[in-house]
Amino acid sequence: MKNKKVTAMDVARLAGVSQSSVSRAFSENSSISSKKKKLILEAAEQLGYQPNAIARGLITNQSRIIGIVMRNIQNPFYPEVLDKFYSRLAEKGYQVMFINSQNNEIQEDEVSHLIEYSVEGAIITDALLTSSTVEKFTRNGISVVLFNRYVYDSLSSAVVCDNFAAGKKIGHYLLEKGHENLAFISGPMNTSTTVDRKNGFQEALAEQGISSFLTENGHYSYEGGFAAAQRLLERDKKIDAIFCANDISAFGAMDYLKKQGIKIPEDVSIIGFDNVAMADWSSYDLTTWHQPIDEMVDYSINLLLEHINGETDAPEIQRIEGHLVERGSVKDRR
Repeated sequence: MKNKKVTAMDVARLAGVSQSSVSRAFSENSSISSKKKKLILEAAEQLGYQPNAIARGLITNQSRIIGIVMRNIQNPFYPEVLDKFYSRLAEKGYQVMFINSQNNEIQEDEVSHLIEYSVEGAIITDALLTSSTVEKFTRNGISVVLFNRYVYDSLSSAVVCDNFAAGKKIGHYLLEKGHENLAFISGPMNTSTTVDRKNGFQEALAEQGISSFLTENGHYSYEGGFAAAQRLLERDKKIDAIFCANDISAFGAMDYLKKQGIKIPEDVSIIGFDNVAMADWSSYDLTTWHQPIDEMVDYSINLLLEHINGETDAPEIQRIEGHLVERGSVKDRR
C-alpha cells in the first residue's frame, strides 16, 4: 500500500496549532512566536513533513522561482554561466526553472511556460526577445534582465561585458604585436555582442589607417569557426592574425589551420573571447578576452531582484570590464 503523504494538517494536529500557523512557520518574514514555531518545526521533523513550495507560492504570491532561458548550451561559456546562476540564486533562496530555447527568438510557448509556473523574474542569455514577448512578460508582472547582450530602446535591463572596449583593445593589441593582415570571425550580426566586438575592433584598426578587413560569420560555434577560417584563407593567404568573436569558434579555426599544416602562432595568430576553461588546454593555449562572469552574474541577479521588489523600474544597461589573458596563440612579429 502506498504511503500517505504527510500534510500541513497532520503537522498542525501534532503540534496543536492551526494549519495557517504551519504555513506561517515555513514562510519568511511571517509573524509567529518563536515558541510556536519551535513546536511546529519539531512536529514537522517527527513526521517527515516537507512544505509544498508551489502551494506556498500561491498563498504568498511569491513563487521564489527565477526562469533562465538559454539557447546555445553547446558553447562551453553558457554551462559555466548557468552553474553560477544556479548557485548564486540558491544562496538567495530561489529555485531556477531552466528553458533550453531551440530558436534564435524566445517562443510564445516558452514564455507561457514561465508564466504558468508564476516565475518572479527571468534572465535571458542568448535568445532574442521580440517587443511582443517583452510586452507579454510585462503584462504578467515578470521582470526580465538580458545577460551578455542588450537591445536598444528596450524595456528590459541588460548586463554585458564592455564588448566595444574589449574589441578595440584586442585590435590595438594585435597591431602592437606587429600584425598587418587581420581578419575577424564574427557571430550572428543581429546581436549586440557581435556588433560591439566588431565595431571596437574596426575602430582600433581605423585609428592605425586600416580601413577594411576580411570578415566571415562563425555563428559562435566550433563548426562555424572551422568553416569561416577556411573561407578566410581561401580569400587571402596573407592573413597573419584572426580575431574570433568567441572561444568555441576560435577552437574550430585553430583546428582548421592545424589540419592545413598552418602553424599557430608562427604563421597565423589567433585570439578568442570568453576565456572558457578549454582555452587553457595545452592543445589550444588560446590568448583570449576574459569575460567577468562572476561580476556579470551577481549584477544581473541583484538588478533583477531590484526590479522584482519594486526598487527600480527604469531599464538599465550595465557594461562590465574584462581583461586580456595572454597565452601562446599570438606571435610577437615586431
